Amino acid sequence: MIGARDLARWSLSGIREGARLSLPLLPGTVVFAAAFGALAAQKGLSLFEATLMSALVFAGASQLVAMEVWTSRWSFGAVLTLALVTATVNMRFMLMGASLRPWFGALSPWQSYPVLLLTVDANWLIAMSPRGSRASHLEVFVGSGLALWAFWVAATVPGYLLGALLSEPKRFGLDFILPAFFAALLIPLWRGPRRAFAWLIAGGTALAIAQLTPGWWFIIGGALAGSVAGGWLDERS
Repeated sequence: MIGARDLARWSLSGIREGARLSLPLLPGTVVFAAAFGALAAQKGLSLFEATLMSALVFAGASQLVAMEVWTSRWSFGAVLTLALVTATVNMRFMLMGASLRPWFGALSPWQSYPVLLLTVDANWLIAMSPRGSRASHLEVFVGSGLALWAFWVAATVPGYLLGALLSEPKRFGLDFILPAFFAALLIPLWRGPRRAFAWLIAGGTALAIAQLTPGWWFIIGGALAGSVAGGWLDERS
């Protein structure tokens, strides 16, 4: 039986192994971060503000969504909208965080909470995936997360400098990066056509709301519809 000490063990070699496993994801991370930097420049953020946001938030999808909602004049309603939309996008981290409990439960709070900053879809999938590595899940999670974080922060800078020179970023397809990223995440999560039913419900609902209602309600509506459909499927099974 694997004990808590084995699940929570740390070693430099294991962390390096996690960083190595993240190598195929680094090119996409660089492009994604550069897109955020470009959008941040278009929205009027300074280079320091954009880089600091990448370092402290480190949540690519919500950062891009925040830039889409960003406005030059803030009101209480605008702040509330930004908070609600980004919270909806990041709601998946509640379930991801719960799945990390077996590995982090043996750590002290000062060890586990800072490491949770590294939680993103990519390193969570790497750590969860079965593999022949001798490194523990926790080491892979930390190593891949550190590598992705470093490249994310670094790539924000050239993206920002490039974005400051582009007057029409949509001409270069920067607006397509966010949906492409989420579409790519569905590949390792594929569990057959029956499970994909909830994805279709979520996507169809979001598209319908986007056509009927202005603003960002399609994100919330799609998330709720997909959650209800997924729960119904689980209940049926």
